[in-house]
Amino acid sequence: MTDEKTTTTTSDGPIMNGSTTIRSTTDSTSSGSTTDGQTTTNPLLAVRDLTLDIRTPQGKARILEDVSLEVHEGEIVGVVGESGSGKSMTALSVLRILPPTASILGGHIEFEGVDLATLSQGGMRKIRGRRIAMVFQDHMTTLDPVISIGAQIEEAYLIHHPRAGRAKARALVVETLERVGVPDAAERAKQYPHQWSGGMRQRAVIAMALVNDPDVIIADEPTTALDVTIQAEILALLRAIRDRRGLSILLITHDMGVIADMADRIVVMKEGRVVETAESHALFASPQHPYTRKLLDAVPQPTGEEPVPAEPETSDPVALEVTDLVVQYNRSWRRQGFRAVDGVSFSVPEGSVVGLVGESGSGKSTIGKAIVGLAPITAGSIRVGDVDLKDLRGGAARRSRANYGMVFQDPASSLNPRMTIGQCIAEPLVAHRREMTKAERKARVVELLEQVQLPAAWVTRFPHELSGGQRQRVGIARALALDPELLIADEPTSALDVSVQAAVLDVFQDLQQRLGFSCLFISHDLAVVELLSESVVVLQGGQIVERGNAQAVLNDPQTDYTRRLVEAAPVPDPERQRDRQLTHVTTH
Repeated sequence: MTDEKTTTTTSDGPIMNGSTTIRSTTDSTSSGSTTDGQTTTNPLLAVRDLTLDIRTPQGKARILEDVSLEVHEGEIVGVVGESGSGKSMTALSVLRILPPTASILGGHIEFEGVDLATLSQGGMRKIRGRRIAMVFQDHMTTLDPVISIGAQIEEAYLIHHPRAGRAKARALVVETLERVGVPDAAERAKQYPHQWSGGMRQRAVIAMALVNDPDVIIADEPTTALDVTIQAEILALLRAIRDRRGLSILLITHDMGVIADMADRIVVMKEGRVVETAESHALFASPQHPYTRKLLDAVPQPTGEEPVPAEPETSDPVALEVTDLVVQYNRSWRRQGFRAVDGVSFSVPEGSVVGLVGESGSGKSTIGKAIVGLAPITAGSIRVGDVDLKDLRGGAARRSRANYGMVFQDPASSLNPRMTIGQCIAEPLVAHRREMTKAERKARVVELLEQVQLPAAWVTRFPHELSGGQRQRVGIARALALDPELLIADEPTSALDVSVQAAVLDVFQDLQQRLGFSCLFISHDLAVVELLSESVVVLQGGQIVERGNAQAVLNDPQTDYTRRLVEAAPVPDPERQRDRQLTHVTTH
């Protein structure tokens, strides 16, 4: 591990490491004496010189080294960095829920002056969930699928208040769900996780963290893979809870826009070390460490240029034509089915990229699945080239699928863990029975690896041996194995770190320009869509509400729904985010 220089700054310039002096840029409720906007109180939570190792089959690995950070009362501290930087391990260390192979070698974790690193398990149980609570990234694995939402939150309360009656606990659960914006909370509490949307499940996880009225919430990637409008609602909820209850939040994320929207101070981590700590405005205006500048430079941003007028439609050849598409999932002969896509029509010209955006449930992923045969075509038509997919059956349908490939959102689950990288990439060649010798197939796999900028020697590696960004490159290589005319990319970068996302997007752009394939790019990241796409289609409730030149639509939206999507997308600029918040308060 390289030795990184740590830089700590405020808006007035550098200060000595370890100082508790901060500059607050929000109306936080931090207590204590102040001078010119600076607080000098002791921190509520402080991690000091934390060092941690993990045992691996190859030996011990240093995960954290001399990590120090502070969280004051009423303050939101953001922790950013790439995957593997140690963000989540730092959070798990605070709550002492580390894996059994991890061991803390040095440092202190102080909460109200008590060192949690030396506290007994009984003592930690009184702190964990009661005084310091955690909101985990994946709400589906946090919530038990066979227990109702209300019962799970009730259990979290009764663990710390065993003498409280069931009636009191249930009333508190309903009250807490109402506070986090769950409508009809008494009835919704009886439902199960699969009956709630992604944004609502995340509200349930936040309610579970709040039910014991903690002093600190650790939020680990609380909005990853959520749509921009739902993400904005969750962030506004966390901010309102901080303002109303004066609790402190340690926010872990790789999204620099979220950090700009939320954080008073920011801690930047790289390879298990803190490389920079700064007040939010100072860090975005003048980052001191090269790694921080690299993170900020990697964030895709809107062009800010004057919108280009939409060009009139032409009769150029199209790679994909969707006409009056209806996708309906039938429940039973007694119950009316759910119509996910309702009369959608659009086209993807040859050699171009068209963006498909909208909230969860808008039908964008369903359209992608219908194109590749994973969702039914109830009515209308989908033509790839000159072939109408609805009329194809059996072998003809399988042969037609050689003309298009799909890049899925989660490369970890879309690659077979028992197959090597080379076998994963060669799988389409085998499935479609391309007449190739083993040597020719291997040469094609090596060629594809080189196209996505991965070493040819990695053909024998397995997916778990690659990072998320590297696995996504393998997914792109596999989708391109048959030289498809059309590529369907469904949220291919939503869960990637900003620098990894930038690298994957660079590879994607380079390949699209060199190979000339057409692409339907499905995403909720509007900046990425504007960067890659010539035109954009906006979906709401299974129908198109706006379409046109991507730059024109995303910089000058004509419908209220598109305008709401654009305004909800966080931007890596604290000043712009603050102006947005003030405008929202004024108009509401």
